[in-house]
Amino acid sequence: MNLRIVILGLSITSSWGNGHATVYRGLMRELAKRGHQVLFLERDKPWYAGNRDSAAPAEGHVCLYHGVEDLKLRFSETIESADCVMVGSYIPEGIAIGEWIAETATGITAFYDIDTPVTQAMLSAGKCEYLSPGLIPRYSIYLSFTGGPILQEIERTYGSPDVRPFYCCVDADHYFPQPGAKPYDLGYIGTYSPDRQQGLERLLLTPANANPTGSFIVAGPMYPEAIHWPRNVKKVDHIPPSEHRDFYNSQRFTLNITRRDMVKWGYSPSVRLFEAAACGVPIITDHWPGLTEFFQPGKEILTAHSAKEVLDYLQGMAPQDAQAIAERARLRILCEHTAAHRASELESMILEKGNQGTIRKESL
Repeated sequence: MNLRIVILGLSITSSWGNGHATVYRGLMRELAKRGHQVLFLERDKPWYAGNRDSAAPAEGHVCLYHGVEDLKLRFSETIESADCVMVGSYIPEGIAIGEWIAETATGITAFYDIDTPVTQAMLSAGKCEYLSPGLIPRYSIYLSFTGGPILQEIERTYGSPDVRPFYCCVDADHYFPQPGAKPYDLGYIGTYSPDRQQGLERLLLTPANANPTGSFIVAGPMYPEAIHWPRNVKKVDHIPPSEHRDFYNSQRFTLNITRRDMVKWGYSPSVRLFEAAACGVPIITDHWPGLTEFFQPGKEILTAHSAKEVLDYLQGMAPQDAQAIAERARLRILCEHTAAHRASELESMILEKGNQGTIRKESL
């Protein structure tokens, strides 16, 4: 079995302000390991061109294109002959590209929504630039980073023929515990977002101010200059994926903060959650519906609503208890949420559709 898979995504070459990159990299590598031909098509944008932190992967192929017309000119035959064409959220001119793929592809077409609650909010407001209501039922399958009630909402509201959860994942080859000093009591990594800032202030900056002898770190781009960082908080603009493992392993605890739309719908684990868990670092997170589908609070993850709860963990939890929580979380993720798991799931979905007559027999 050798499937021909084309992925059009936001960026695989740059993770600067782009959490999609690490997900695509792991998924693409694992699909190639399973014997599939994988091509990733990325719009050549100045922001990512100036901040690339990954060469072409050893498995699969990456090609840059300059616009919709360039894409059509160079890749029409590839799209037409592919067994599966997957279009990711947030790609430039995604509506025009999706309509072209719906007309051109003869295999399975999938919309891969790495931002499902945000996408749904923008669709409701009529402001989504990469997906339109009329395009959703034209995709064979809608793959959602978010599970739970939102799946039925997409089917009911937009008439998608097949909506399935396709959660984020971790690259287990790159994220694992490593010995060494842990200079930071608590760390956080994430691009600035206004709807996460209140959580960051409550669960990290306030504890830092209340614990002046503690050491904290925040990594991520796009934070406004007006933010006041306590003296014991180190701010780093960007940490490339190659250094994420070192980042997590430098912390006694790591913090997860969830975007407002993700909290509203729930069932939206962040890739940073899975990365930190795979590194064996105890995680403190805000609470959101569906959390228990992925971790058991108090046993595999710690939840906090206030600065006091965060300080209680940092100052009062025995190291062995914190490590036991981290080890259980790591085992859970390695058993359920690696890139290898997602590649296997995608393969199964493509073959299932193939058995319904969508894939040419010579690919099976």
